[in-house]
Amino acid sequence: MRIASYNIRKAVGLDWRRDPQRIGNILSEIDADIVVLQEADKRLGTRSGVLPLQHLKDTQGYVLADLALRPASHGWHGNAILFKSSLKPTKTQRIDLPTLEPRGAISVQFAEPFFEVVGVHLGLTPGMRQQQLQVLAAYVESRQHPVIIAGDFNERKVHTQLLGPTARVFTPGPSFHAARPRLAFDRFALFGAVQHVTSHVHTSPLSRRASDHLPIVLDMEFPQ
Repeated sequence: MRIASYNIRKAVGLDWRRDPQRIGNILSEIDADIVVLQEADKRLGTRSGVLPLQHLKDTQGYVLADLALRPASHGWHGNAILFKSSLKPTKTQRIDLPTLEPRGAISVQFAEPFFEVVGVHLGLTPGMRQQQLQVLAAYVESRQHPVIIAGDFNERKVHTQLLGPTARVFTPGPSFHAARPRLAFDRFALFGAVQHVTSHVHTSPLSRRASDHLPIVLDMEFPQ
C-alpha cells in the first residue's frame, strides 16, 4: 500500500499561479492509495478548498475524508486526506493540538486491514512543535492498531523520543524548498504492525514548480 504526503501551498506554484489541476496531475504521477495534504484550503474568507475534487474522483478514484467544519473547506486547518474508493473508512476524527496559530491534526481509520492515518502540519516554533508531538504521542499510545502519521513537521530533525519509544520515523529526503531541496520538513512516523518497504521524495518537472514543497511517498505493508 502506498501513502503520500504533500504540502500543496494552496495550489499556488513557484510561478505564483494557482493551478489545482497541476496538483491533480502530480497525484496521478504518484498513484498513492492515500494522500495526506497540507494547506489544502485558503487561509482567508470562507477558507475554501483548492482541490479539483470531481476531477480527482473521476480520473483517479479519490474520495475526500469528511473532516471540514466550514462548508467550503476541504480539510481542517488546511489538513486533508484523500483515499482511493476501494478503501473502507470506518471513522474520521479531528485532533486538537496546542497552538498559537491555526493548527491541528486529522485522522481516518480504515478497515481490511484495520489501521489509522493521521495527517499533521506542525507549528513554526520549536517549543510549540515539541508540545504538539507530545500530544500526538499520547494519542497514538491509546491506539490498539497500526498508525501512520504523515505530514509537514516543520522540523529539520524530529527527536524520536518525543513520539514515544515505539515510533519509527522515516524521512525520505530533502523536500523543501522545491526549487532547491535542502531541508527535510516532511516525514512519516509508523507505529504498530505496519512495515516500511521503501520511501522517496517525488521529483518531477511538475512537482518542482507546483508548490514550495515536494511530495514524499512511502510504500508499506501489513504483516499477517
